[in-house]
Amino acid sequence: MNLATYYLGLALKSPLVASASPLNRQVATIRMLEDNGAGAVVLPSLFEEQIVAELAETERFVTAGVDSFAEALSYFPQTAARHAGVDRYLDLIGRARSAVDIPVIASLNGASDTGWTDYASLVQQAGAHAIELNVFVVPTDVTEDGRLVEQRYLDVLRSVQSVVDVPVAIKLSPYFSSPGHFVRELDEAGADGFVLFNRFYQPDIDLGTLSLRRDLELSTPSEMRLPLLWIAVLSGQVNGSLAATTGVETAEQVIKYVLAGADVVMTTSALLRHGAGHMKTLVEGLRQWLEARELNSLDEVRGQLSHRKVRDPVAFERANYIEILQGWRG
Repeated sequence: MNLATYYLGLALKSPLVASASPLNRQVATIRMLEDNGAGAVVLPSLFEEQIVAELAETERFVTAGVDSFAEALSYFPQTAARHAGVDRYLDLIGRARSAVDIPVIASLNGASDTGWTDYASLVQQAGAHAIELNVFVVPTDVTEDGRLVEQRYLDVLRSVQSVVDVPVAIKLSPYFSSPGHFVRELDEAGADGFVLFNRFYQPDIDLGTLSLRRDLELSTPSEMRLPLLWIAVLSGQVNGSLAATTGVETAEQVIKYVLAGADVVMTTSALLRHGAGHMKTLVEGLRQWLEARELNSLDEVRGQLSHRKVRDPVAFERANYIEILQGWRG
């Protein structure tokens, strides 16, 4: 049984990818994910704000008391302070590269033009096989035009591509007026792949304390329908790879995403719930489904139920919405 696939031009032994999560901070866990069939791993996101805050704190300690003790400046080399915040991430990339054979993908979440490019260059130098741009933009400024929001994504992509040679994927939210058109625009700009979709962690309200709650809710299979729709619509319409994410709990969701046209299927919530060993359950479930149908590879079924290939493309469109509502009997 051949589960091999390609993602961002990289050869993967399986389409299951461990997406960015706290689990992937440990090399031992990354090695376990590989042993259990993961085709690649995405490291936790490197957040520019955290690095800047850490550098500011380091600088505060470095410069404390320098007016009183002139020789204190020599105790802390400035380069050490400047790079302390990112060194751990670069070290993780290097150690992961040495420990496993599967692709190790860095994830960046920048906040400034120089942040995106500087850190992209550093993670490439550290050995990342590819870079995932986790562009987390919530346009809370109600005067900002939607086109400006889209332009920000394009600017980030082009800036990063100008300083690295490794493949670059971009992780998108579904909150665009025309997601398909925008993905094609990014595709024309040279993006190597698209991760659909980013889950924005939105606040809740605690009625007891009358304050905002910032807690994490893991995804469930019911959330897969939106990315499933756009994977199916975009399959065969773009040159870049398509990575499905959100709602992957069992092999059933993996199979559906592949049938819709996904090149790879990413999961975080299921691994956080069940541990790295759950990766084997997902891979084996996919393998068994293919074997039961006497299929030898993913290529025989990938995109079989995409918008272009399905017998009834209306199922993806407005007419289906009307039929569902009018057919409801309760």
